[in-house]
Amino acid sequence: MMTFMNKEFVTDFAREWLDAWNSHDIDKILSHYSDDFEMNSPVIQQITAEKSGVLKGKELVRNYWEKALKMMPGLHFEFLNSFLGVNSLVILYRGHRGLSAETFFFNGEGKVVSAYAHYE
Repeated sequence: MMTFMNKEFVTDFAREWLDAWNSHDIDKILSHYSDDFEMNSPVIQQITAEKSGVLKGKELVRNYWEKALKMMPGLHFEFLNSFLGVNSLVILYRGHRGLSAETFFFNGEGKVVSAYAHYE
């Protein structure tokens, strides 16, 4: 397990990540991710022409998230819990879709290299 992966890191990351999303500041949101990170979400299939549900790279994800934020100006996430894994963490939150969980995998610099969104 990476040395920074501990409960304190998970708690801090979850707080910062939710604060970034709730601010709707795309640069603040993207600051948590590596340049070549991969985003996996069924919402990608709904909002973009990418039927695989997968986008790779900050610029493609930026375009997708900017479009999504414009479509949902009242977007707000409520923190419920977080879970520590091996080089990964999960954030459980409530959003406009109901209960949601997102799994994040990290590189050695503490940046997200892949994320998987799950919705009820």
